[in-house]
Parts: sequence; structure tokens; C-alpha cells
Amino acid sequence: MRVTIKGQVTIPQEIREKLGISPAVEIDFVEENDRIYLVKKTGEPQKTHKFRKLRGIANIKMTTDEIMALTRGDK
Repeated sequence: MRVTIKGQVTIPQEIREKLGISPAVEIDFVEENDRIYLVKKTGEPQKTHKFRKLRGIANIKMTTDEIMALTRGDK
């Protein structure tokens, strides 16, 4: 495995799956006895944006003016 100029490496898929590492999961590097270990962070769960799961599900095509008229109560 090669380190990029930016200090990045690709974690092999089998390791990501085994550790449950997916995008946005936080990891730590732990140094112990002249070895470095990659570990999945534990503790307080990462906060996610409360509207993230709703992103992209709107299916009504309205203009900004139409939406503003609805929110203002314009007729």
C-alpha cells in the first residue's frame, strides 16, 4: 500500500467491512509498542444533520415565487 503526497491511504474493502467503517465514520490511529493500529472511534455517536435523511425526496416542482406565496399565505 502506498501513501499519497497528501498522506492518504486506501483502507482495503475487506478491512472496512470487518470494522464497519463507512463514509463519515471516524477512526483513530493508536500507537503501541512501535506499531500503529487503526481503530474505529467509540463513544458519543457522531451528530448528523436532522434533515439529512429527507434530502432529495421532494417531488413537487415549484418555483421559488410559488413556494414563497404558500409560506406567506398569498393567494
